[in-house]
Amino acid sequence: MTELEEIDFEGYKSGYVALLGKPNVGKSTLLNHYIGQKIAAVSIKPQTTRRRQLGILTTEKAQIIFVDTPGMHAGAYKLSEFINEEARYALMDADLILFIADASQMPDHEDRQLAREVAEKAGRTTKLLVLNKSDLIDPALAEQRAAAYAELLDFDDHIFISAITPGGREDLLERIIELLPEGPQYFPEGQITNTYEREIAEDLIRAVALTFLRDEVPYGIFVRVDDYKMRKNDMLYVHATLIVERESHKGIVIGKGGTMIKQISTAARQEIEDMSGKPVFLELKVKVEKNWRNNPAFLSRHGLSHD
Repeated sequence: MTELEEIDFEGYKSGYVALLGKPNVGKSTLLNHYIGQKIAAVSIKPQTTRRRQLGILTTEKAQIIFVDTPGMHAGAYKLSEFINEEARYALMDADLILFIADASQMPDHEDRQLAREVAEKAGRTTKLLVLNKSDLIDPALAEQRAAAYAELLDFDDHIFISAITPGGREDLLERIIELLPEGPQYFPEGQITNTYEREIAEDLIRAVALTFLRDEVPYGIFVRVDDYKMRKNDMLYVHATLIVERESHKGIVIGKGGTMIKQISTAARQEIEDMSGKPVFLELKVKVEKNWRNNPAFLSRHGLSHD
């Protein structure tokens, strides 16, 4: 008899929960609240998340392994192909899919595209429609919005929440536990993610850059953390390179007299301090790598390719 066969899982729930939805519907915000720590970067811009990221919540009742996925989107770059594949893999591996929608808006072409992907890749997986931002709509419109989204996919149930309020998050958490299968703890009780702090720091720096920079620059930005270590003075030293595709973008990122790079550095340092709980010294530099989003060697070298 194996060790797992000797363990009685009766009543204990566990499984992988894919967080799906178009960009900026609240996936990463919801994950950070549940984990109680910033592990997923949040930005007003789409494409902040580029890889699948696990957020592990262990309670007395369940171990919920949230999988934060990139928002699927159209794009002609090889990077876009990788981002969409990351979302598809999360679908195929999930025990439960949370299709997170913005209740303040009617479904659009991105919602319909995502629903088609879910139907194709995870047709039999349990699916919960999560209507976020429900605090922004008239209650009389709520069920109308739910019905509009329900036409996209065969959901098992739906729930209205506001990801920024404790009550809504608790209601959703209880529903998730109800829908998960019985099973073991797959990860040690204290583990909250499978991602190293260094990688989280890259996402946090990029999220800040997405917030500060003009629309034509952010999606051509890659962040590479070159050094991430504690020094004897108990300070975390982080040295990172912002890689852009054009010389003109380099000037925009640096800004007149270095003002933009200073703003990004100041805000990103605070984000990393909040995540790590340590004082941080952050140094940023900017480098040009032409057309990196379509460069297979570059993408493979930095873990942005499934080849």
